[in-house]
Amino acid sequence: MTTKLSVSLADVRAARERIAPYVHRTPILTSRFVDALTGAKVFFKAELFQRIGAFKARGAFSRLTLLSEEERRGGVVAFSSGNHAQAVACAARELGIEATIVMPDDAPALKLEATRGYGAEVVTYDRSGSGKGGESREAIAGRLCREKGATLVPPFDDDAVIAGQGTLALELLEEVPDLDVVVTPCGGGGLLSGVAVATTGLLPGVRVFGVEPEAGDDMRQSVELGRPVEIPVPKTIADCLQTTRPAERTLAIVRALAEGILTVSDAELVEAMRLCLSRLKVVVEPGGGAALAALLAGKVPGVAGKKVGLVLSGGNVDPADLAGLLRR
Repeated sequence: MTTKLSVSLADVRAARERIAPYVHRTPILTSRFVDALTGAKVFFKAELFQRIGAFKARGAFSRLTLLSEEERRGGVVAFSSGNHAQAVACAARELGIEATIVMPDDAPALKLEATRGYGAEVVTYDRSGSGKGGESREAIAGRLCREKGATLVPPFDDDAVIAGQGTLALELLEEVPDLDVVVTPCGGGGLLSGVAVATTGLLPGVRVFGVEPEAGDDMRQSVELGRPVEIPVPKTIADCLQTTRPAERTLAIVRALAEGILTVSDAELVEAMRLCLSRLKVVVEPGGGAALAALLAGKVPGVAGKKVGLVLSGGNVDPADLAGLLRR
């Protein structure tokens, strides 16, 4: 018997209607250079041009627009290393909701500053140890929710968030309806799950892959074992992909709809960033270029002569950090 997944194509379409007044329809880029390099016809979904500079705005607005009036009065709490933090802070400001965001104290300064700039209260913790008072980020967020009477907005373990992320795939397939392969970065699996639901729902037979850092392959291990696997905080330049454990719901969707999880090295991430800057003339953050890194490294199977949809998920990288990475 087929297990019913928690998010459907109808949910993604409903999310699109809710968030339409608040998010951008991002462009699709192409490059003859990349096509020649990879042997595929590549279509880049450029989510770095999304509000807050990453796809996360879609999921945040999708979740917050579902809040009741009572929940709005109580405010929201989220935990994130950066892009989800900014997205929830932005959506909350736009919708007139108070937001408190739990962030690691070693999060990129650019992302910490932007989150505060959107008006959110930021509570930091040490993710290399046990957190403030021995609490994990989830525990800190849970305590804040109880103290404030607020609603938790998880970065990926939420059906409305997943459905919101999937809306980018609806846009992609409207412009390129005959894709053969779709590749996205993968952290906790919210983006990959939403995209997989939308693409396979509209285009049966499409092959979907997620890409993680080699040092942070919790989803790959979880898919292989059939249960969520927890790993230490990954040592990788891809700060937006430093998750330690996927959710049950994202794992279920990924196992049902995605063909596989690929991994890339930090050096391969830098090469993708370098190519984006030199050939596409756009800036991507390390994790935002993970899907391209896998394609360039020849790790996406069976793409020769195929149409490939590839998500550039974000561009939030400090200029000084970018310069340092590109000198590697």
